[in-house]
Amino acid sequence: MKKITTNELIEKIEEIRACIIHNRELFQTETFPIHKNYQYAAKNLVDYLSLRTFDFRIKQANLSFLGLSSFANAERYVLTNIDNILYQLRTIQGCDVQGLLNPEKSIWNFFTTLELLNKNTNKLFGEGNNQIGTRIMVTLPSDSAGDVKYMTDLLISGMDIARINCSHDNPKIWKSLINAIHKAEKQTGKDCKIYMDLSGPKIRSEKIHILKKKNKKKAELILHIGDRIKLFSTEAELKEAVDNITSKKTFAGFVSMNIPNIVGSIEVGNHIWFDDGKIGGVIEETFEKFATVLITKARVKGTKLKKEKGINLPETQLQLPSLTEEDISYLPFIVKHADIVGYSFVRTAYDVKQLMQALSELNRLDIGLVLKIENKDAFNNLPDLLLTAMKWSNIGVMIARGDLAVELGVERISEVQEQILWVCEAAHVPVIWATQILENLAKTGLATRAEITDASMSVRAECVMLNKGPYIMETISTLYNILQRMETHQNKKTGTLRQLSFANNFFKLDAERFC
Repeated sequence: MKKITTNELIEKIEEIRACIIHNRELFQTETFPIHKNYQYAAKNLVDYLSLRTFDFRIKQANLSFLGLSSFANAERYVLTNIDNILYQLRTIQGCDVQGLLNPEKSIWNFFTTLELLNKNTNKLFGEGNNQIGTRIMVTLPSDSAGDVKYMTDLLISGMDIARINCSHDNPKIWKSLINAIHKAEKQTGKDCKIYMDLSGPKIRSEKIHILKKKNKKKAELILHIGDRIKLFSTEAELKEAVDNITSKKTFAGFVSMNIPNIVGSIEVGNHIWFDDGKIGGVIEETFEKFATVLITKARVKGTKLKKEKGINLPETQLQLPSLTEEDISYLPFIVKHADIVGYSFVRTAYDVKQLMQALSELNRLDIGLVLKIENKDAFNNLPDLLLTAMKWSNIGVMIARGDLAVELGVERISEVQEQILWVCEAAHVPVIWATQILENLAKTGLATRAEITDASMSVRAECVMLNKGPYIMETISTLYNILQRMETHQNKKTGTLRQLSFANNFFKLDAERFC
């Protein structure tokens, strides 16, 4: 890092400001066809994207040297922050600041933009039942349908939003879950938003036929590195292959997928992942009805592959609609019973328009719309997705970290989730932090130190999603405790600098101990 003069710093920042103004005019941000709730947010999003075309490392270091606010924490009010910096720099120089906006007179600033983000958060997620700003969402298990006591316990433990995954079960079970939630609301006096995830074109394992049994007592497909499987587009094609087996030595098993015609898009050399990346493989050969997969990643003792586990093909160009016919058939039920709809596997602005049109035709212009960012296309197209969704009145984003990690590579997920948080804050859009939060605790009753640290990072999102598990009540309580503590230290990604107890204790001790 090199030190530059104040004049050079002013010159560089004025260059950035000119770029932002140019892009505002180029994109005609003043006349964007945006819902009134997001008119400032849309302009600020474009400003932020303009800002991030520059490398700020030298500028930021020099601003910190002068004791000035840097660019790093001003996602919500980009242009105001730049004007503030220029005002302060010229004041330091003793220059005339006439014509520059006084920071105290800015309409959009740290406080007003935080208020706007909080307003959008409350509109989407409700006011919340707890004494913390971050909402807690819990995925409901199918076997809790009709169980009012279970729902009551969830609400008392701290759940604000109940999630129903429409990839599983049917409207009858969903209605029973929702009825139990509403009864629990009356019993506890607590409000609970109903969030329903559209299934989308999620590729899953459907039928599994085991050829090489590892456990004679229990029929399970356990895959090791070096094993091979056959992958079929349909269960019927798998069954036909099973009926004509001549040898059982070459393959560990046959697996069919829930969506037809996938095999035709797969190419030799494409990578494939099962169950959120727990099993990895590469396509060795492709045929008309199946492809062969060489397993390249699994546990040393083998990894079990079950039915209904997700399949990711990050390098394969799949021509699948984000809004499926099944999704469309469920929409009338969803708009009648849900407060928020989650859009799975959204990829393009066109996809967003499709769902908004379908919801409009069902006369639910008020329903919350959450874009689930869970594939490479959605991440790359995030600005377009947001600006298109801003035509709706009530939107949010979910960082679906499981699928994202598989699609983009686990080593990138930390970087990617940060970038999504930054962009959504610039757009004043609330974020759901999802996938595997305190998963070990929920499933086994024991939390790992790594997942406690991960949960503490989630405080920067407006909502945290927990998955189901036998220890979910304890998990909700633990998450609440973590969020409550962290919110005193952290507001989004800005430290609040709450006083530290050990700092006070340090000065209460006898200073002579150092003499």
